Amino acid sequence: MTHHHSPRPATARRSEALSGTARVPGDKSISHRSLMFGGLASGQSRITGLLEGEDVLRTGEAMKAMGARIERREGEWIVDGVGNGCLLEAETPLDFGNAGTGARLTMGLVGTYDMKTSFVGDASLSSRPMGRVLAPLREMGTQVLDAAPGDRLPLTLAGPKHAAPISYRVPMASAQVKSAVLIAGLNTPGVTTVIEPIPTRDHTEKMLAGFGAALEVEIDAEGARHIRIQGQTRLSGRDIAVPGDPSSAAFPLVAALIVPGSDIVIENALMNPTRTGLIETLVEMGGSIEILNPRKAGGEDVADLRVRASGLRGVTVPPGRAPSMIDEYPVLAVAAAFAEGETVMDGLEELRVKESDRLAAVARGLAANGVDCTEGEASLVVRGRPGGRGLGGGTVATHLDHRIAMSFLVMGLAAERPVTVDDRTMVATSFPEFFGLMASLGARIE
Repeated sequence: MTHHHSPRPATARRSEALSGTARVPGDKSISHRSLMFGGLASGQSRITGLLEGEDVLRTGEAMKAMGARIERREGEWIVDGVGNGCLLEAETPLDFGNAGTGARLTMGLVGTYDMKTSFVGDASLSSRPMGRVLAPLREMGTQVLDAAPGDRLPLTLAGPKHAAPISYRVPMASAQVKSAVLIAGLNTPGVTTVIEPIPTRDHTEKMLAGFGAALEVEIDAEGARHIRIQGQTRLSGRDIAVPGDPSSAAFPLVAALIVPGSDIVIENALMNPTRTGLIETLVEMGGSIEILNPRKAGGEDVADLRVRASGLRGVTVPPGRAPSMIDEYPVLAVAAAFAEGETVMDGLEELRVKESDRLAAVARGLAANGVDCTEGEASLVVRGRPGGRGLGGGTVATHLDHRIAMSFLVMGLAAERPVTVDDRTMVATSFPEFFGLMASLGARIE
């Protein structure tokens, strides 16, 4: 299937103080897993707050193609699952569009089933490496029958008659690889173990346990997490309230910090400790972020955030924080462009294999708008200009990447001159409400 669209540029201009209350859409990671685990469980799951972006809906379509019944009814999603071990072979290729999470997790899901499954996607997804997920699946007995060079989409998997449980040490900090192996373990006899030297977001473990999987986590003397899952157990449907996505909250949050006089509240933000690296960093930079009404929702920590315009100063971000904020570096780089002094970000190799080479895209976008920055192999140094003096005036190539588009539109709200992005259409993959939400706070984006 081909994926063509006509680019639609957008321009952000210096705005008056932002004010009001915003509620960001549901967390993307939890939304993907809600449809997947609900579709795999026995019985019915009801999901509220689901992110209804293109990426998540592709995962829903894939689960439907393999036998699950999924429908939206009066503001909630009703999922009738097939039961663990009972997926059906899809009759046509699963089309994941731009959804890397959906594609990689589903490879884990189907990789241990004795059936063939084909995966296709758009140009951006087809350029992204899948080998990191396929390597452990091959150890479990999955065959890659067909793939584009470099283990890229389009590709076809064939699962073994009987999958083999493995113990797999994840060679990079990747929640997607960890999750794919654990999900593959659901249909594998015996115990599958994932060893994670650097902790990453833990939604898969929390949610699988909530659906009834037999799963345990142990931390060894070196601090590595050993996650063990017993295969071929029953999963049962459940109700899920999806909290607000911290990666989406990042955009109004940074906008309020850098647009003078701003004072906003972001409601229902996920505060899982594996996802709050950006907030931690912005507070270190002098950002005024107040955590209000902390509470539990669906087994996760959530809170409301009051954010006020602040004079930011440059910091050195510890590389170990990268897994808890990997998707937020583009918008952090924008915040750094308005900070006093130098902000040093290291440990960014994962940004090279996102929807685009995000590290290169951010560096070029900053340079095009007058920001002094240095791009390293896995690092970015940004030398800021408080007040946005002399910044802006450029056009940013988004490379079909939603986070690049939104980050630089945020920049334009506080820069001296407008900032244009070459395409706004990809924003719908993760944050369809972005333009309306930002306008409601007073942002000038057209």
